[in-house]
Amino acid sequence: MSEPQKEMSSLNQVRKKERKINVFALLLGFLVIATILTYILPAGEYSRVEVDGRTTVDPQSFKWIDSTPVGFFDMVKAIHTGMVEGADIIFFVLIIGGFFGVLSATGTVDVLITTMAKKLATREKLLIPVMMLFFAVGGSLMGMAEETLAYIPLLIPLALALGFDALTGTAIVLIGASAGFTTAVMNPFTVGVAQGVAELPMFSGMGFRLILFVVVYAVSVWFVYRYAMKVKKSPSIGTYGKYSITNANKLLNSDAKLTRKHKWIMAAFLVNYVILAFGVIKYKWYITEIASLFVILTIVIGVIGRLSVENTVKSFTNGAAALVGGALVIGVSRAVLVVLNEGHIVDPMLHQVSGAIQHIPGYLSVIGIYNFQALIHLILASGTGHAMLTMPIMTPLADLLDITRQTAVLSFSFADGIGNIIFPTAGTLMAGLAIAGISWTKWAKWVLPLVLIQYVIGLIAVVIAYFINYGPF
Repeated sequence: MSEPQKEMSSLNQVRKKERKINVFALLLGFLVIATILTYILPAGEYSRVEVDGRTTVDPQSFKWIDSTPVGFFDMVKAIHTGMVEGADIIFFVLIIGGFFGVLSATGTVDVLITTMAKKLATREKLLIPVMMLFFAVGGSLMGMAEETLAYIPLLIPLALALGFDALTGTAIVLIGASAGFTTAVMNPFTVGVAQGVAELPMFSGMGFRLILFVVVYAVSVWFVYRYAMKVKKSPSIGTYGKYSITNANKLLNSDAKLTRKHKWIMAAFLVNYVILAFGVIKYKWYITEIASLFVILTIVIGVIGRLSVENTVKSFTNGAAALVGGALVIGVSRAVLVVLNEGHIVDPMLHQVSGAIQHIPGYLSVIGIYNFQALIHLILASGTGHAMLTMPIMTPLADLLDITRQTAVLSFSFADGIGNIIFPTAGTLMAGLAIAGISWTKWAKWVLPLVLIQYVIGLIAVVIAYFINYGPF
């Protein structure tokens, strides 16, 4: 059994200890609050109209109506209704999970990262930018988050062997993946879900996000590299967690080799993303087409990886099962919106907010949306759940404020990604720190300057997006 697989065997216990806020309990609390609000807040509605194939609000059509409070049984029914309404995104997430399961079963990711790490063992100046690029690309293209935790025990010994510390090895993984997750060039779990809710073309606007990816990645590498060089010069200032220098040669003694099979699988993976990008841009592919492409890729990888039909199916179902919780979060999040809509209190909130800020400059409204999303992420650290809970409200609000929907999605994406490397409600962060034996307070104090820098980058990005009418709409 590989080192990542051994680490994963105890990972669930780590997560149970570190996650103090259950996302389902939190969402059910939101559901109850939403139901209560239907008895308190006045009801009203906008008329919806079709514009260029998408549904939007008519800003001049708002009217007050009689209250329509939601009863207890209707609140419970909203959970099923929410899952039905979010079915396309739910099944998309499950298919992506199945694909990851088959990819993992081939051993390609484990061998690739081990091989890269060994080749960089004598090139310490390249270790941080190259390995962080690996995780950043995974976070940006595949939404890798919890999947990266198994590689922390690999990177820490390597960092120690090169004269760095455990904090450096942990940061390479967590900050690297977060840099990609934040900019989300083609992340199916954040931008993909948010654009689906906003009725935007899937993965549209990736050019601007690619520029932001380069900026955030470069800043993140600089931050980690600068710290690592300080530790190399003065090891006494380092943070070593539960590791020691005796762990250093563990990774370097691994006999893992990158075979022709693994190379063909990586080639198929890259070809898949080229086809995906072409289909999205040229033929306006959406969730159904993209999910189908991943089904095909799953079969191709299973064949190249010489997995039996039974093993391929089992790996697919196991991968999908690992994301059932995240998929159900989508349905429960949607249930909150179902209750708010049935109580007719969303439109009055939009009416009041838009009326209050319609006379201030648009870029200030964008900043307000950005900060609101950051605050929500502190409470709800699930990227997918965050998107499903807020984007149905942010989309019509953006329309009313004459802000592009793409800008609203960008505000969500940045706020979501930045919070993942500092908020104690972020399960992946807390599990990663537990694996490394590093306290959250020490990590938070160390990473705070980077978080503030990334926050400012996001702030500038959303303001620029406003002024350039970042679209297509």
